[in-house]
Amino acid sequence: MSNIRSFSLFPTLSDNLLSNRFDQIDRLFSQLTGNRPLTSEHPYNLKQIDDTHYQLTVSVPGYKEDDLTVSMKGGKLCIQGEQSTELNNDSEKWIHKGITQNTFSLEFNLGKNVKIESAELSGGLLALDIEYEIPEEEKTQVIAIENKDIKS
Repeated sequence: MSNIRSFSLFPTLSDNLLSNRFDQIDRLFSQLTGNRPLTSEHPYNLKQIDDTHYQLTVSVPGYKEDDLTVSMKGGKLCIQGEQSTELNNDSEKWIHKGITQNTFSLEFNLGKNVKIESAELSGGLLALDIEYEIPEEEKTQVIAIENKDIKS
């Protein structure tokens, strides 16, 4: 089962209201259809470090470094997970298996001015350090004001 989710990260990074509404709509739709909500699998956190640095943390319990692929192309970040078949042994008798370990794919539209500085897996959390490079033409320019009233 593949779960593909695509959305834009910038410029609405701090828009918690939109994020919360998406979660509410997703849960309501899931209750009506009986499908699992998208937000319940591989939840993520997005933290702003400063004006140009962010950290995206995705929950990937049970996945190892070799099970995950992180790629970036055309401003789109793709995180894919596929566990090796040795962990999915059907001969084992499970009483309860609540930790999903399905194949998944998450997509984040980051934009063209973004680069991934690093990716680290620790304690079931995949942390990506992101840098948003503001182009010179988009940076605020301070214009010096000359005072013509002063006589030399």
